[in-house]
Amino acid sequence: MKLPMLSSDDKQTEIRRLYFETTRSTIQEDLAKALDLLKSMNSEDERERATVYMEGMAQMRAEWGKNKVGSQKLKPKRKPQGQR
Repeated sequence: MKLPMLSSDDKQTEIRRLYFETTRSTIQEDLAKALDLLKSMNSEDERERATVYMEGMAQMRAEWGKNKVGSQKLKPKRKPQGQR
């Protein structure tokens, strides 16, 4: 399968799409795709335009990861039988 060459605007649009469509279960893969697109951009100006979406996805990943770990830490520990 032949892959099309994406223009700078197409890359920006794809990163934006990934940002708005990512979910807790797809964040890792979506962030990896967005990072590959970001790395393929030719100029610093192009990368700066995508920064807001990249930072947003990184924040989502951090928050969703925190909730997952945090919920496990907040579970009460079982007391041994016979103790109060």
